[in-house]
Amino acid sequence: MSTHTDQTTVPSTPEPSSGTRPPAREQRFADGGGVLNVFSHGFLALWALMIIAPLVWIVLGSFKTDAQIGGSAWTWPAHWHFDAFSRAWDKGIGRFFANTLIVLAGSLTLTMLLGAMAAYVLARYEFRGNRVIYYFFVAGAMFPVYLALVPLFFMVKNLGQISPLLGLNSYLGLILVYVAYSLPFTVFFLYSFFRSLPTAVHEAAMIDGCSHTRAFFQVMVPMAKSGLISVGIFNLLGQWNQYLLPVTLMQQQSGSDPDRSVLSQGLMNLAQQSGYASDFPGLFAGMTIAMLPVLVVYLSFQKQVQAGLTSATLK
Repeated sequence: MSTHTDQTTVPSTPEPSSGTRPPAREQRFADGGGVLNVFSHGFLALWALMIIAPLVWIVLGSFKTDAQIGGSAWTWPAHWHFDAFSRAWDKGIGRFFANTLIVLAGSLTLTMLLGAMAAYVLARYEFRGNRVIYYFFVAGAMFPVYLALVPLFFMVKNLGQISPLLGLNSYLGLILVYVAYSLPFTVFFLYSFFRSLPTAVHEAAMIDGCSHTRAFFQVMVPMAKSGLISVGIFNLLGQWNQYLLPVTLMQQQSGSDPDRSVLSQGLMNLAQQSGYASDFPGLFAGMTIAMLPVLVVYLSFQKQVQAGLTSATLK
């Protein structure tokens, strides 16, 4: 009697020979971009050089004399002279600096307050005309400011007939124009940021008896801190470096009218008033004084700006 045993044949996996490569692993999107990475890093290095080189040239020029700047502009100063800073300050840089701080203290505060409130309402509340108002803000961000200089000049001039505090060469008039100029970008940026915040936190605050105003200032604003810092830095840079609006609106109306020029137009006035008796070290020192505060502010809040931009993009 013969016994038959069923045997199950298990297919054997062929062993790779010495000349056979193992299967290649899946590559990520950025793994094979060697040429692209070299090109992008080279472009960024060139861009950084184009920005840093003029800044270094200006700072070094403020410690030189006119003869050294005319002879060799890119050499180190033979002697580190600080007289140019005192000359620039005596020629009015201090007054222009104070005028700029006064204008920015009002315009930046109002821009961030009104922009955050408008963006929050448009992002979190549904009502008739919501999208229409939002698209009005978006359209305002696309409108070039120089196209409105002439009607804006006459509008501010007419406001001056109602109240001198709102007219030409007035702090409040320029502050309101800065606010209107900066609100579209502020609302556009913060709108998407407020929409990305969790709704459960807001609902919990309302259940606990929070009013809408208290929920905004005590709950939503702290959660949007990084986005507010980011857009605040952008508004600070844009308003600090603004030239067209001040030169159009901050004009002395009479001999008794005080000079309320801001830094950008003050530096241009210094360059024009020098004439043939140029004082390039004094002008470079004034430019160094003008760019130093915003550079310090940006470097101090650099991480918060990057965090705000990243969170607004990812969310």
